[in-house]
Amino acid sequence: MNIFAGSLPYSIGEAELRQLFEAYGEVSSVKLISDRETGRSKGFGFVEMETQEEAEAAIRDFNGQTLGGRQIVVNASHAREREPGGGGGGRRPNRNE
Repeated sequence: MNIFAGSLPYSIGEAELRQLFEAYGEVSSVKLISDRETGRSKGFGFVEMETQEEAEAAIRDFNGQTLGGRQIVVNASHAREREPGGGGGGRRPNRNE
């Protein structure tokens, strides 16, 4: 089950986030989202846990808790739906073409 973790302290690393969630069970993956230009954390990420039960326990216990002085948001992550008619895909035209 994939979990969204938001309002994270900018200083937290993937290893530290993994360690927090491992208290609830096996963590398959951790991905913190960073700014493409600066490489700095955007303050949110995703944690994938092996079982739904472990994930639900982590969500229940972590959501609303304070971490690094920030009240974090932890909930089930759902795949974003693509809007009808698309957008995205394909390459951008080169201005020099």
